[in-house]
This record gives sequence, structure tokens and C-alpha cells, in this order.
Amino acid sequence: MFLTPDYNIESIYDIDIEELKRRRIKALFFDLDSTLMKSKSGKFAYKTLQFLDDLKLNFKLAIITNNKNMDYIKKAKSQTDIPVYSRAKKPSTVVLFKACNDFDVEPNSVAMIGDRPLSDILGGKNAGMVTILVDSISKDEENFIVRFARFMERLTIKK
Repeated sequence: MFLTPDYNIESIYDIDIEELKRRRIKALFFDLDSTLMKSKSGKFAYKTLQFLDDLKLNFKLAIITNNKNMDYIKKAKSQTDIPVYSRAKKPSTVVLFKACNDFDVEPNSVAMIGDRPLSDILGGKNAGMVTILVDSISKDEENFIVRFARFMERLTIKK
């Protein structure tokens, strides 16, 4: 099985806002760990929070994560006013559609952004969303096993 994200970029900071506006995207759904914050850190970088604040000028934002550690989710929620949906079980589309309903947007006007092809991108594709694959926000700090697992997972991507 091959996946082809609509956009394959290095970082969330490389998202082409004007291109998404031209495509009539109204909402951006972000994965949490390794997309918006270092995995297991529970802390947004100041740069990321500023970036998200800038995005709010043009888009509705949500964080959709498979993480089910409620203390961790509470910690993430305490740092931003962006709604966080946990226990999403991506690539399942149930929570993605719930967020669409909550935001009153159609899935085809949403971009799903994440670092994992087999959860974030597949879930977004299954929901009919625009998909944006990014590298891990902390890729230079990840250990060999994690980098190898990411390499293997990205073999499913067709460029």
C-alpha cells in the first residue's frame, strides 16, 4: 500500500498558508507529538505557540492525537486555547469527523497535518481531507530506533 500526502514538507513552519487559502481550506487539524511538540515532552516551544497564534488569523485549529495519557493531555491543553481531541485512534476517522462537526466544516475544507503516514496521513485521506506530512519536530534529537522506524514507515509513501 502506498500513500501520497498532498504535501510533503520538512516542518510545520513550511506550510504554505497562501496555497491552503487558495484551496479554500478553513481548518487545520494537527497531530500533537512530534508534530507540534517534542514527543513525550508535554511542552510547546514558544516558536510553535507563536506560529499557531498566527494561523488562527486565517484558520480554525484543532489538535487531534492518539495519545490517551490524560495528565499529558491536560498539560498540553493548559498551554493553548486550541481544542485538543485525544484517544483519536487514527487512522480511524471518527474523531476527525467529530472535530469537523464541532467546527462546522466539511472534511474537504480541512488539512490534516502530522508526522506519521500510517496514522495522520491515512486518517486524513480516509476522511477526504487535504494531507500534509511533516518531519518530526525533533528529528535531530531522536534515537536510532525511532529514526529507523520512521524510515520504514515512510517507505509507504509514494512521492
